[in-house]
Amino acid sequence: MSQRKVSVRGNLVRDMMQNVMETSLKQPIRTGELRKNPVEPAWVRPAGYEYEIIELENLKMEYLRPVGVVTDRVILQLHGGGYIGPMKNIYRRFAVRYSKLSYGGDVLTLDYRVAPEYPYPAALEDAVAAYQWLIEEKGYRPEHIVVAGDSAGGGLSLALGLYLKDHGIALPGGFITMSAWTDLTNSGESRVSNYEIDPLFGNSTDSMLYNSEYIGGEDPGIPYISPVFGEYEGFPPVLMQVGSYEVLLSDTLTVADKLKNAGVKRRVSVYEGMFHVFQMGLDLIPESREAWDEVESFLRIIFNINIKPDGKVVRKVKTEHTKPARDMVKLLIAMMKKELDT
Repeated sequence: MSQRKVSVRGNLVRDMMQNVMETSLKQPIRTGELRKNPVEPAWVRPAGYEYEIIELENLKMEYLRPVGVVTDRVILQLHGGGYIGPMKNIYRRFAVRYSKLSYGGDVLTLDYRVAPEYPYPAALEDAVAAYQWLIEEKGYRPEHIVVAGDSAGGGLSLALGLYLKDHGIALPGGFITMSAWTDLTNSGESRVSNYEIDPLFGNSTDSMLYNSEYIGGEDPGIPYISPVFGEYEGFPPVLMQVGSYEVLLSDTLTVADKLKNAGVKRRVSVYEGMFHVFQMGLDLIPESREAWDEVESFLRIIFNINIKPDGKVVRKVKTEHTKPARDMVKLLIAMMKKELDT
């Protein structure tokens, strides 16, 4: 567990999600109503970034790059949404965060085809095409690519890795999953044990997790649909994050065990009291901030990023005013921590 104690803000956000989901959202999410009629303000590209929409045959992608920075590293982001949801503004904000945490890396976010119009294997085909585009068209080396995804995008990331391995295509440098949906057979133990506490998918089977349109007429136990049934020998390092309250908790833990048995380097973080893709809280809640800090550490390892302090370290000179000022700062920090975490 990354945190044994849930922050006040984390509890509040989780409760807010539960209150909303118990009213009107579960049915529209399952039927695709929210996908067909997304209501979002226009996204404004932050200063210092180039932003390009790339449209290929059956493929739409958004390519974000910091201006005047060339690192030769890139994150391929596969968004969540149960294979029926569209690419939304939160993933554009995620892209900016990934770029910053990779110290100037580029980010390609794939807006893959979704069900019910495009069931399996459409999303996987698009993910493979996007990965090959990065290598063949843009010249990125596979080891300089990290594939990241949340929820369905997390499962799709692992499915992409399984496909690449099975077809003799060079694997990326690493994978990041957040609350990955890896078992579309819904056989995980946490579907039962966390049924009453998951604020997003608990207390109902009328959601995108059940009777998924993505499966189409295929067997949901196919590893490319449910990566929990895949074999992971030869995979690069994997970072997996999940909340302890999720019905999808088993989806992460079972894959994590398979990674361990396959000898794959992996880090698995279960955040106590957290809900599905709590990382969307960005800087709002302490658990989300900690999760993104963990992402940064992982990216620095995968990309071999060494950060050295600027300038020269000099010996600090104590004055009679230094200690009172330092004590005041410590007191303020303690008060803030008490406010947020107790």
